[in-house]
Amino acid sequence: MANLITLAEYKEAEGLQSAKEDLQINSLITSVSQLVKTYCGNSIIDFYSSNKTETFNIDYETYAVQLTESPVVSIVSVEMRGTYREAYTTLTTSAYEYFLDEKTDSVIRTTDGSTYKNWPRGPGAVKVVYKAGYASTPEDLKLAITDLITYYLKDEHKQRQTIAGASIQNQASSSQRNNVAFPDHIKRVLDLYKNF
Repeated sequence: MANLITLAEYKEAEGLQSAKEDLQINSLITSVSQLVKTYCGNSIIDFYSSNKTETFNIDYETYAVQLTESPVVSIVSVEMRGTYREAYTTLTTSAYEYFLDEKTDSVIRTTDGSTYKNWPRGPGAVKVVYKAGYASTPEDLKLAITDLITYYLKDEHKQRQTIAGASIQNQASSSQRNNVAFPDHIKRVLDLYKNF
């Protein structure tokens, strides 16, 4: 798992020069990177240059399987099998056997490129190997990650703090009613990269 931001990028964005908090910041970078990937349901940069393999169990009639990672960079292979005991057969675009819908990051089964055809049903019926994501973390996402690291570094996630007998009341993390989540300005950016 690659971190979404480096220590140098964080320190440059925050104007920090001291190495005093480097260990804590590095720890937060790793934790926040994983938190963002989990929240978004997307690895963002992990599979841009390495293959991601997904196997789909098809329980009902459907002609589309939606990939987990996005945006899809390339499809390496699409394979299917009629039953669990059969070997996979490889489909090709030259025979118009599947189509990548780039808007939904779905692989659609086709016949001669003109009509839909359902995938076979069963466990592990479809296997797709592909590359997806970004070559590097997008700049707007880096900004949100930087703010999120600072949010945890300065304990802003705690609503009430007491320091030397004085109390500090932090604003709730979200203006959305009954939602204890990320601050709104961070959540807005993360939602742009979230797979729903």
